[in-house]
Amino acid sequence: MTNALLYNSLGYPILSVILLTPLAGAACCFFIRNQTVLKLWGLLVTLMTAALSLPLWTAFDRSTAAYQFVEELEWFPSIGLSYQLGVDGISVLLVLLTTLIMPLCILCSWKYIEHRLAEFIFVILAMETAMIGVFVSMNTVLFYIFWEAMLIPMYLLIAVWGGPRKDYAAIKFFLYTFIGSIFFLVAIVALRVKTGTFFIPDLMASEYSFAWQAWIFAACALAFAVKIPMFPFHTWLPAAHVEAPTAGSVILASILLKMGGYGFLRFCLPMAPQATEMFAPFLIALSLVGILYGGYLALGQNDIKKLIAYSSVGHMGFVTLGIFLLNDEGVKGAMLQMINHGITTGALFICIGIIYERTHSREIGDNSALGMFMPVYVTFLGIFSLSSLAFPGTNSFVGEFLVLMGAFRSQPLVGAIAIPGAILAAAYMLRLLQKMVWDTSDGHMHHHGEAALEGGHGEDHGEDHGHGRRLWDLDLRETACLAFLVVFVFWIGLNPQPVLSVMDASVTHLLDQVAAGQAAAVSGH
Repeated sequence: MTNALLYNSLGYPILSVILLTPLAGAACCFFIRNQTVLKLWGLLVTLMTAALSLPLWTAFDRSTAAYQFVEELEWFPSIGLSYQLGVDGISVLLVLLTTLIMPLCILCSWKYIEHRLAEFIFVILAMETAMIGVFVSMNTVLFYIFWEAMLIPMYLLIAVWGGPRKDYAAIKFFLYTFIGSIFFLVAIVALRVKTGTFFIPDLMASEYSFAWQAWIFAACALAFAVKIPMFPFHTWLPAAHVEAPTAGSVILASILLKMGGYGFLRFCLPMAPQATEMFAPFLIALSLVGILYGGYLALGQNDIKKLIAYSSVGHMGFVTLGIFLLNDEGVKGAMLQMINHGITTGALFICIGIIYERTHSREIGDNSALGMFMPVYVTFLGIFSLSSLAFPGTNSFVGEFLVLMGAFRSQPLVGAIAIPGAILAAAYMLRLLQKMVWDTSDGHMHHHGEAALEGGHGEDHGEDHGHGRRLWDLDLRETACLAFLVVFVFWIGLNPQPVLSVMDASVTHLLDQVAAGQAAAVSGH
């Protein structure tokens, strides 16, 4: 199977370096006593990891579907288990998304996290290693170790630094994802027994009976559906989002939810092509329910964080819809939508964190008419809201457009049913925007401006002055966070070709594998 591998062209083990840098940084956290130095250390380590990951973009060979930057070390030779890392066009973008989002998680927590700061930085950095590990693993055991390792830091983020119902949210998150993962573990063991290998590219090449494929597909799909989360496994998500600190919400939305989509593309489609074909209509139906249901629930929320959390159910519905259309536009649209959702929803959660630090409320009514006092903030909020509803010229438009194109190409009815989901997205985002920027219908909002004007920059923002809070516009740190993400909103929105070219060969190869597997089934009958 070596023809599927491109050994490292860079001359140093780049994936191991990216993987271990945050972990090494995390280990140093407990030797630093000064709070400011701790924050700067966390920022430095995440920025260094981001800088080290950039060659993945510049040196990536876009003409091949092979795994690149591959590293192999013997680990447990007796059971045929090696330490194998590599990326292809499907995983490389998700690695880059992870490394570029993590510095923002440190920045958006700068003032918010005050107790147990060393532990917080440690958890964030450990989380980064686990997430990168999932995307670069080339064998099932390594993949599973990182997949499970992510649960603990995320659980701690919610349980230690979360909101008033943090215990409930953290336990629900942990149980849902852990139970899903157990099925996945069963599938991994079964694959090893059946094929004698843990190596992911080798598992693709094998031919399994249809019944076997169906079982493997069902076990894997359950784990991935919980992670995405697909309807009806989505109920842990709003609870986790609402209680998590801002950094936790950003990690959840930007990266963790993508693991499910990545799992479908990496395991279910190539390993079980016949089962994929059989289950696809069912999963498309669930995706459509998710799109409409998520949008409908988001429309009724008054808690800003809940609104964005339910919108994620809808947006990730487009991702699974694109994957199971099993055509070029659909899968590319789904891949692009995973990246876009990471950028846009991550940014929206940062926006919510910023306003929560000022008003100590996440109710829309308590945060209305901000346009007068926070013009810069409102500008960013507007851009990310338009991106979230897939406005032409923003990143999400390209992804959603490709998914709908794929739907109308193969199943016009599916495309027609998905359209109201896009309309619902416009409805709830515009409602949120209108109320937060202009709406002065709530009487109590009229006087919080005077406090803002007289208080200027107000350092005692820790106090809550009833509804006469001090509002001040974004500082440099907050502006830098959001401006960085705005670049990607317009870059992908106006010129998606560089991103699409990275996934092109890998997506074509994946769809060829699925088609070949289905064809083999037909000739086998």
